Amino acid sequence: MADTAAPAPTRALVLGNPASGSHSPELVEEVRQLCASYLERAEVHLTTGPGDATVAVRRALERTDDAPDLIVAIGGDGTVREVVQGLVPADGCATLAVVPGGTGNSGYKMLWGERPWTESLKAVLTDSGIGGSARLRRLDLARLAETRNYVYLGACSGVIADALLTAKRLPLTGRERYARAFADTADGYAPYPGRVTVDGRVVHEGPTVLANVGGGPYRGGLFHVLPDSLLDDGLLDVCVIGGDVPAAEVPELTREAAHMTHPATVYARGRRITVERTDGGRLPLEHDGEYQHGIGAAATFEVLPGALPVWAPAAP
Repeated sequence: MADTAAPAPTRALVLGNPASGSHSPELVEEVRQLCASYLERAEVHLTTGPGDATVAVRRALERTDDAPDLIVAIGGDGTVREVVQGLVPADGCATLAVVPGGTGNSGYKMLWGERPWTESLKAVLTDSGIGGSARLRRLDLARLAETRNYVYLGACSGVIADALLTAKRLPLTGRERYARAFADTADGYAPYPGRVTVDGRVVHEGPTVLANVGGGPYRGGLFHVLPDSLLDDGLLDVCVIGGDVPAAEVPELTREAAHMTHPATVYARGRRITVERTDGGRLPLEHDGEYQHGIGAAATFEVLPGALPVWAPAAP
């Protein structure tokens, strides 16, 4: 990922999502206090429902004299997805820091690995800039053409998408919840008839267990679906697992990226990727942990190179 010169942040908007997988008021207050101890100001907004994080970010950045220059998103991948919708159109007037507070937290993991959030956020607040341990990076995003929404972590059709519906019914929390949902959904899962096109070239056609476009290498914080993905190469990666792979084996295969050696796996890169269901049925699709109920038979993703200014570890 390319480093970008940026001044240290001075004013933070801390966004917490009470509906996220591991939210707690104590976590929000810890984040606020840490920000307030180093910055001029730290304000908190707790989201009230779907889309509220996007609205809150947009309104804060529209303020003329005291707009925040740092958005701290506390939550899971879905919360960060909403923050990105409000942040990216603002054209670089604020930067993003992520604090894991959701179920899978794959977006945090792709930036900071398994480092504690206290370590990563303190690096942003105190050790950012040239020579510091935290640097501003500009990550590629995708745009889903059918909704015009930005895709932060990635999008997946098939079994991973349908696992989100299963997860809603499970009385578990954290990554265990998604891991169980993935395994339960994959057991006996029927592939859908699909086609994947990359920059106008068909790379897969036939039974499809999943097609993952991104973006981040992990889904659910555990499953290494896009192991070769680079976050700022100006391209989108796509991994397709075909019907010759039993769906029940996919959770275990993707934990260690063992699916990459299977002949029924296709891996490609491009600037425009279309995932289709060829029987005309509705494509099962999610992006950034949010099931896309309104999608029809196809979804097209276009890369937006370097669109997201986000804090991450300095390159070694």
